Amino acid sequence: MSDMLERLQRERIVAIFRGVEDRYADDAARALIDGGIRMMEITLNTDGALGMISRWREKFGAEAGIGAGTVLDLDMAKEAVAAGAQYLISPNLDESVVVYGNEQGVPVWPGCMTPTEVVRAWKAGAEAVKIFPMASLGVKYLAEIRAPLDRIPMIATGGVDLDNIAHYFKAGACAVGMGSKLVNLTWAREGKFDLLTARAKQFAEAARGL
Repeated sequence: MSDMLERLQRERIVAIFRGVEDRYADDAARALIDGGIRMMEITLNTDGALGMISRWREKFGAEAGIGAGTVLDLDMAKEAVAAGAQYLISPNLDESVVVYGNEQGVPVWPGCMTPTEVVRAWKAGAEAVKIFPMASLGVKYLAEIRAPLDRIPMIATGGVDLDNIAHYFKAGACAVGMGSKLVNLTWAREGKFDLLTARAKQFAEAARGL
């Protein structure tokens, strides 16, 4: 098990920053860290994502794991690693990305939906997979595929909120990925970083208390 996977399983929440404007990004990240969130994913379809990853490694690297999301192919993986990403997350499975990550010592947690994709990712060298889109598949689906594939750590992404986060962990998720329910961009744009911190604290306490 990599140090980053161990950290993921301990922290249990990955905050997904998608579409955050650069001028709000640092304060938003700081707000979540202050609330107890220690895993940050910046999606590569966010303007300036590579620069943010590099900057966050310098500013927040001692406090949080900084990763790249929406890593669709090998070229994007190479750019993310060069920027300093400590882990790569994808909505899809590209075995070449998994192999490259292993070569670089950077964990890759690829997106999978079917049992076949999960096992393919595992055989390619992924130590965990992202089950996506969970909001559409539903938590019962997660429980069903975890039954035969219980050796493979699964990150549930999509549909998680305070009233159902316990259900995802009960169904077997090792962690959850959270976007807008946690990273509220409206609050960031309005300078309401105290609200981001308070929300982060609620989720962090809920996850670690389970």
